[in-house]
Amino acid sequence: MWQLYQFPLCPFSRKIRLLMGEKGIAYDLVREHPWAPSDTFHNLNAAGRTPVLVNQEKGITLADSRAIAEYLEETVDTSPMINGTAAGRAEIRRLVALFDENFYADVTAPLLHERMKKRIITRQPPDSRQLRDAMRMAHGHLDYMDWLIDNRPWLAGSTMSMADLAAAAQISVADYLGGIDWKGHEQTRGWYAVFKSRPSFRPLLSERMDVIKPPAHYSQVDA
Repeated sequence: MWQLYQFPLCPFSRKIRLLMGEKGIAYDLVREHPWAPSDTFHNLNAAGRTPVLVNQEKGITLADSRAIAEYLEETVDTSPMINGTAAGRAEIRRLVALFDENFYADVTAPLLHERMKKRIITRQPPDSRQLRDAMRMAHGHLDYMDWLIDNRPWLAGSTMSMADLAAAAQISVADYLGGIDWKGHEQTRGWYAVFKSRPSFRPLLSERMDVIKPPAHYSQVDA
């Protein structure tokens, strides 16, 4: 049995949970807080970042969400998420990097800092200017996603891929933290609603942080 070391609002952990759900891979969750990692977790990943995927029976420890995703793609044939032509696979990886790096830096990370870290760790109020900037940057990313969805069935092409999982993971955290304004983004909102209805996504919608509650629409499939 796999063990996934994660915490509920880690978008990279969510990406791996979605992938494992789509592939039908059983796993147990182990909650870790990256701002206060346990000794066990630090020994598994010296970088101190989630997610980490462990299979003690096989003696396998995997860290970094993209490395974990590539491993699962190479070892589990069910529901491939990096497939197609060489050019198609390159496009999937390009978009995964866009959401893992740019969307995270522009939107998810600032929201996590202002709405989660300041509340739980430093006991400070959020900076409204930083929140407005993150929401403004989110509009730009959603505009690009709208364009992609206007021109493709899924973000990277004709089938669902890791690009869609990476995007949905980031957006779900930003949405949980109240950082997504869906007005004017009906294409992306419709795409996201499809994701919210998938069995792989349901555990994410039901999970909550102890002191941070999502907006009312967060768990509604059609909202």
